[in-house]
Amino acid sequence: MPVLDLAAQLIAAAPAVVPLQIDIDPNSDGLPGIAQLRTIVGAVMTVGLILSVLALIVSAIVWGFGANSSNPHLASRGKVGVLVSCGAAIICGASVTLVNFFWNVGQTV
Repeated sequence: MPVLDLAAQLIAAAPAVVPLQIDIDPNSDGLPGIAQLRTIVGAVMTVGLILSVLALIVSAIVWGFGANSSNPHLASRGKVGVLVSCGAAIICGASVTLVNFFWNVGQTV
């Protein structure tokens, strides 16, 4: 019985130990260089989108060469390249929205 009494005391004392409300939000002024970091991230997103367009063009050319030369392997590689480059552009474009969505989901947990 003493073990059960100890467990009951620990359970009763738990709310006093665990804080009930913690409010921490992202702070855009907390560290120096946050504005520069946002600029760098925006530039990396731009580079990613430009490289996606380049990959789309190259993949379309490979797909065309494969289709016109009766080379199914080359044509299929071009098709995969087109899909991958479009997927990369979608992810680059939607990255901020995706992060915000999952941030909001995490805030509801």
